[in-house]
Amino acid sequence: MTKQANRVRLTAGRVAAFSCPADKSQAFLWDTEAPALLVRVTPSGRKTYAFESRVRGATVRITVGDVAAWTLDKARERANELCRLTDKGIDPRDVARQEEAARQAARAQVEAEALKQAEVQRAAALTTGEAWVAYVAERRPHWSERHYQSHLEKASPGGMPSKARGRGDTLTKPGPLAPLMLVPLKDLDAPTIEAWAAREGKVRPSSARLAWRQLSVFLNWCAEQPRYAELLPARNPAKTKKTREALGKDTAKQDALQREQLSGWFHAVRQIENSAIAAALQFLLLTGCRMNEALSLRWSDVNFKWKGITMHDKVEGERTIPLTPYVAHLLTGLPHRNEWVFASARALQMDAHNIRRRAMKAEKRGIVATDGDMQETSGSGHISPPNAPHDHACAVAGIEGLTLHGLRRSFGTLTEWLEIPAGVVAQIQGHKPSATAEKHYRVRPLDLLRVHHERIEAWILEQAEVRFTSQAEPGKLRTSAGAIQLHRVA
Repeated sequence: MTKQANRVRLTAGRVAAFSCPADKSQAFLWDTEAPALLVRVTPSGRKTYAFESRVRGATVRITVGDVAAWTLDKARERANELCRLTDKGIDPRDVARQEEAARQAARAQVEAEALKQAEVQRAAALTTGEAWVAYVAERRPHWSERHYQSHLEKASPGGMPSKARGRGDTLTKPGPLAPLMLVPLKDLDAPTIEAWAAREGKVRPSSARLAWRQLSVFLNWCAEQPRYAELLPARNPAKTKKTREALGKDTAKQDALQREQLSGWFHAVRQIENSAIAAALQFLLLTGCRMNEALSLRWSDVNFKWKGITMHDKVEGERTIPLTPYVAHLLTGLPHRNEWVFASARALQMDAHNIRRRAMKAEKRGIVATDGDMQETSGSGHISPPNAPHDHACAVAGIEGLTLHGLRRSFGTLTEWLEIPAGVVAQIQGHKPSATAEKHYRVRPLDLLRVHHERIEAWILEQAEVRFTSQAEPGKLRTSAGAIQLHRVA
């Protein structure tokens, strides 16, 4: 059957009655009113309107839609629209593709605008604390563990059980930067930081100055990040004159043991019952090392055969200093509880007051307190900074204001009495060389350092009136005041 034989004026009834012969895969019925319009039917009975014409010598057939969804009039109207395009030599399919591309572009633009608006809203709600977490995580591989912990402490909200010796039942205070962590990053401007500095500078200026320096570096980092740069002013808001004035200037601490104080200090420190703490304090004074270097000292770092100690410092990574006779005597007398030289006791009995308080708390929670609850241990395995025992010993000796770091300062100061070369002292303490000659033309082997270091130790012990011989039994020493027994915690 030809196309001409199948051309009739389509009506709703003719469309409904039109069917596909059993021996055909499909059948067509053209309209006479809109010559380019046809009805296509399949053996399953599905009928659709379609448009068919020729463009640039090629047949173009385009589906208009299902007859159930399109009225005949609408189908004719659509066929005539497409016919006007083909009469001009335009392929309707090209137009459809262009229209679809335009719709997709418009949709993408709307989605991009919505995404941009959401990003603006998210950025407006972004707190300084969220950016701080990202900053610390990214920079951590480039920091030492102590530097990393310092950033956490300065921004800590507080409220956690204190790890300080003897303060397990108290909660930590918020760090200096804690109030700023809640401020939206876009609102962290100069007036906000100046107001913060004015408050913190009155309460804890030293800690606030360190926190301010960390904040300044953090804001420099933010300015380099595309996702944060637009939220901040062009100039670092932390670097203003008012902020510097509010926090004040760093003043060099002067706390150090005087020669005449050595006897009282040694006498008081060696009476501390915890042998690890007593030894650690003397170790700090006699080696001039940093607190973290002493507490992190492992037995594998001490070479008793070749008389050397490997210190892990923040300048060169590690350095080796002499193991002097008295220090060797101190370390030999310490128990080997674990890998740490200054190991914490496995279980330090708390005083009666704390025991009763913990028992009462356990009773309120309906828990029976066990012996394990009445003990405390160090999570790291080594002792924590012995500030309280040292303060007590200094009070007994009548020495005021001497800090743990002051012991390191004391070592460097006391060597002046012996006119020890400054480069030797710096190398023992782990200071950076301060002159070209020291950097490039002074290579002191351990044996040469030992000559000076043993001389320093002997002089300090002499001034402290400590009578020491290398054959003395570990844990027992003599002074002019008589024998003093060092008590070790088992």
